[in-house]
Amino acid sequence: MSQNIPSGNKGPSINVGGRQFGGGGNRFAPTAKAKNAKGTMLRLIKLYKRWAKTIFIAVFLTVISALITVAIPLFIGKTFNTFNVSMKTVDSKSLLIILAIIIGLYVLNALISCINGVIMLKVSQKLVYVLRKEFFEKMQKLPLGFYDTRSHGDTMSRITNDVDNISSTIAQTTTQLISSVITLAGSFIVMIILNIQLTLVVLLCIPLVVLLTRIIASRSRIYFLEQQRALGSLNGVIEENILGLKMVKAFDKQEDVLKQFKDINEKLNVSSTKAQIWSGYMMPLMNVINNLIFTIVAIVGGILSVGYGLSVGTVVSFLSYSKQFAQPLNSVAGMFNTIQSALAGAERIFEIMDSVEEIADKENATELESPKGNVTFNNVCFSYNKSKPILKDVSFSVKAGEVVALVGETGAGKTTIVNLLTRFYDADSGEILIDNEEITNLKRDSLRKCFSVVLQDTCLFTGTIMDNIRYSQNDATDEEVIKASKIAHAHEFIDKLPNGYHFMVSGAVDNLSQGQRQLIAIARAVLCDSPILILDEATSSVDTKTEKDIQNALVKLMKNRTSFLIAHRLSTIRDADHIMVIGDGKILERGNHESLMKQKGRYYEMVISQMGKLKAI
Repeated sequence: MSQNIPSGNKGPSINVGGRQFGGGGNRFAPTAKAKNAKGTMLRLIKLYKRWAKTIFIAVFLTVISALITVAIPLFIGKTFNTFNVSMKTVDSKSLLIILAIIIGLYVLNALISCINGVIMLKVSQKLVYVLRKEFFEKMQKLPLGFYDTRSHGDTMSRITNDVDNISSTIAQTTTQLISSVITLAGSFIVMIILNIQLTLVVLLCIPLVVLLTRIIASRSRIYFLEQQRALGSLNGVIEENILGLKMVKAFDKQEDVLKQFKDINEKLNVSSTKAQIWSGYMMPLMNVINNLIFTIVAIVGGILSVGYGLSVGTVVSFLSYSKQFAQPLNSVAGMFNTIQSALAGAERIFEIMDSVEEIADKENATELESPKGNVTFNNVCFSYNKSKPILKDVSFSVKAGEVVALVGETGAGKTTIVNLLTRFYDADSGEILIDNEEITNLKRDSLRKCFSVVLQDTCLFTGTIMDNIRYSQNDATDEEVIKASKIAHAHEFIDKLPNGYHFMVSGAVDNLSQGQRQLIAIARAVLCDSPILILDEATSSVDTKTEKDIQNALVKLMKNRTSFLIAHRLSTIRDADHIMVIGDGKILERGNHESLMKQKGRYYEMVISQMGKLKAI
C-alpha cells in the first residue's frame, strides 16, 4: 500500500475565505517571517525584472507623485505671503498663479495616482498568472513521493493564498513604501530649508509615534495571536463537521458539536473584540499626536512670526507638513509586517519551485514498441524512509498474459510493487524489466501507456461520466465508451441517471456511491486497452453480486493481458496463475491457490481466517 509519511500539523491561517481578519490592526497580528528574507526578496526582484520597464515607469510616477505631495504645502504657504496685512493689499497676479499651480498639482497628482494604480494592478495580475502557471507546471513534474509526504491543503494554500498575498502586498506596498520614504525625506529637507526651529517641533512626532506603536503592538499582538488560534480551532470544527456530518447525525452528536462550536466561538469573540479594541486605539491616538504637534507648531510659529519676522506663509506650510509627516511614519510601520508576511509566503512558494523534480528520462531513452507484457523484478529494494525498508531483494518473473495476485497484510508492500512497476517511484536498487527492457531506459510516457490501472482510491474529475471514462483514451468514440462500460457492468446504472453518460460528476461532490465510482474507474481501464492490467482492490466497494459480474467480465479482459491483482478478499484471486504472499519486505510464499493451500503456511492461514475451513477447501 502507499506509505504516507505524516506531514505534521500546519498552523492555522488568519485568512479565511479571502477575508483578512483583524481590520486596521492587522499589522500588529503575529506574522510568519521568512527564514531567508534577503534571498527571497532578491528572487522576487528577479521575478519582477520580467516587467522591469513597466515597474520603472510606476516607480518614476510614484517619485513624481511623492514630490508633488511635498511641494503642495510649500505653495499653499506662498499664497499667504501674497497678502500684505500692514498695507492691506493683495498681489492678485501672484495669488492667481500660485492657486493655478496648486490646482494643477492636485489634478496632476490624481491623474498620476490613477495611472500608477492601473500599471501596478496589471503587473500584479501578470505576476499572479505567471506564478500560478509555473507553480502548477512544477506540480506536474514533482514525484509522487512529494505528495505522499505533504499536506494537500498546504500545497493548495501556497498556489492560492500565498500567491495572492505576494501580488496584493508586494506590488502595492512597494510603491507605497517608496512614496512614504520620499515624502518623509522631501518634507524633512524642505522644512530644514524653511526653518530649523519649527522642523525640530515637527520631529517631536517621531518618538511619540514609535512609543505609541510599541505600546499598542505589544498588547494587540497577544490578542491577535489568541484570535488566530481560536479561528484555527473554529475552522477545524467546521471542516470536521461538514466532512463527518453523516457520522455526527448517525451518533446523534449534534448537541455536542454545537456546544464545542459555541465554546470556541466564544473564545474567538472575546479575543477578536479585545484585539480590535486595542488596534482601534491607534488612529484616534495618532490623531491626538497629530493635533498636538499641529498646536505646538501653530504656537511656536505664531511666536516666531510676531517676534522674529517669520513669514505667515512659512508657518502655514509647516502646519501642513506637521499633518502629513506622521502619516508616512505610520504607513511604514504598518507595511513592515505586511511585507514580512508576503516574503514568508514567497518563500513557501519558492520552496515548492525548488523541490527536486521527478527524474528526467535518460537522453537515450527509447519507446517501447508493441509491448507484450513480460515483467521481471531482479533483487529490487525500496524504502520510502531510508531507515525502514519496504521491499528487500524482491525477485519474480511474470510471462505475458499471466495473472498475478499480490496478497498480504496492510502495509506489506503490495501497492509498492505496483508503484515501482509504473515508475511512480524508482527502486533504490535492483532492476525492473518489461519485455526485457529496463524501465529506467524507457520514456515515461511510453512506459505508462503499457498500463490500465484501477486504484483503490477512485478518482473522478469534474465533468461528465463520458469525459471521465474517456480520460484514458481521448480519441475514443461514444460507442467505444459505452462498450467499455458494459464490460465493466457500469452501463446499467449510468443509463438510469439523469442525462445518462452526460451526468455531471466530480471528485468533491458525493452524487455517486463509492461502488458506482469504482465501476466508472474500471470502465476507464477497460477502454485504455493496455497490455498490463493493474487492479488495486478494484472491487472493494461493490456489492457481492456486482463483484461476481465484474470478475466474470475481467476474466475475459485478462485473457490477453498480464494482470496484477491486489485484493484483501482472497475469494477474488483463487483463479490467479500466481499468488505471491508479501510480508516483511519479501515474498514469503508463491504458487497457485491449490499449491499454497497444501503448504498450509501464511496463505492458508489467511484463507481460513476469511472463509472458514470447509469453504476454503
